[in-house]
Amino acid sequence: MNNVVVLQFPGTNCEYDAKYAFEMLGANVTILWHEETVLPDNTSLVVIPGGFSYGDYLRSGALAKFAPIMDAVKVYALNGGNVLGICNGFQILTETGLLPGALKRNDNLHFISKYHHIKVVNNDNDFLTKLNTGDVLNIPVAHHDGNYFIDESGLEELKQNNQILLQYCDEDGKNEVLNGSVEQIAGVCNKTKNVFGLMPHPERAMETLLGCVDGIKMLQGFLK
Repeated sequence: MNNVVVLQFPGTNCEYDAKYAFEMLGANVTILWHEETVLPDNTSLVVIPGGFSYGDYLRSGALAKFAPIMDAVKVYALNGGNVLGICNGFQILTETGLLPGALKRNDNLHFISKYHHIKVVNNDNDFLTKLNTGDVLNIPVAHHDGNYFIDESGLEELKQNNQILLQYCDEDGKNEVLNGSVEQIAGVCNKTKNVFGLMPHPERAMETLLGCVDGIKMLQGFLK
């Protein structure tokens, strides 16, 4: 049985979407409050969901990184456990140093909320193993601070290690600017490919009724 743990912080608003999505795929899901200090022994995936943890005060994810549960998440990740950060979760993972780079204010300074196409860049990892390189997906985005930044040396390292997971694109797969991200990067992973972050919301793309099912194959990669 796949045992997924979804973290919950003050201000997060996607934890129940994530729970619903993984339960649809047959996983056992536990929502864990940020003040807990231990992950369940049988955890197979930790999900840090979207929203506005601590109201995004100071900086998106800047306060959540100090939550008690994050020490356990760091240990879990360093021991090879899979961690997925979606939107605010991605921001939290960069703030903790579990993922490289940083998320800045969108270049147009506006909140962006819509469906947008993203392209699979590398699939040699658990997250995207059910997809092919070059596949184009249509996934909702909803963020104010999704502008991914990394310096030139860091970008080169991402490329050498196949750490760039997703890029914003048009429906034909041609790279397209959405929020100002360096090389239109929408998602990355760490060097050991067990910590993943993306700004789009695959957990909101699970049913045709809601507009799209392109999120299913993304999340299925974590389920053995």
